[in-house]
Amino acid sequence: MNQNEPHLARLAAYAETMMNGEMAEQFGAICSRTGADGTIEVLLITTRETHRWTIPKGWPIKGLKPNKVAEREAWEEAGVKGKAEKKPFGYYTYLKVFDSENVMPSMVEVHRLQVKKVCAKFPERKERTLEWLSPSEAATRVQEPELKSLLARLTESPAQTPWQKKLGREKRSLIPPSLSGEAFGKAERQRAT
Repeated sequence: MNQNEPHLARLAAYAETMMNGEMAEQFGAICSRTGADGTIEVLLITTRETHRWTIPKGWPIKGLKPNKVAEREAWEEAGVKGKAEKKPFGYYTYLKVFDSENVMPSMVEVHRLQVKKVCAKFPERKERTLEWLSPSEAATRVQEPELKSLLARLTESPAQTPWQKKLGREKRSLIPPSLSGEAFGKAERQRAT
């Protein structure tokens, strides 16, 4: 496998395998926090073998839901704790390299994880490099096009704090059901005249 080839060219060699559904399944976490200036920061880590930039991810764990696996991998690989959303944020594919002769296409189900705590001591701290970046900078560091796209989406859909979500619900509740849709627009026009 030539690491200098574009990502999609490397995946193309495994197209038949992927079309037959013979892909490994993994679960990952896009870990984010709000920086001191109020902007979103994303955590990237390096892989242990090839030292590529990626997100924490791992294999399914019996008895754990995908979002809980993502939380565990974020802790083990990056030392962050938080709550991962149950609903997947998206998916990406990559080639999992076991050794020079064993490569398997892998589909990663990605969950957003809002970081609540960063720990200095964690299981894989001596094996990885960690860096907090803007979503756009993080997207330039990873190789996989689909992961680039997921990271870029973070600038379009920032994480809401619980009070922002509550405010959003309160704003919606201020509009009576009888004045929704076209009826609401008509009432607004009448009030303006």
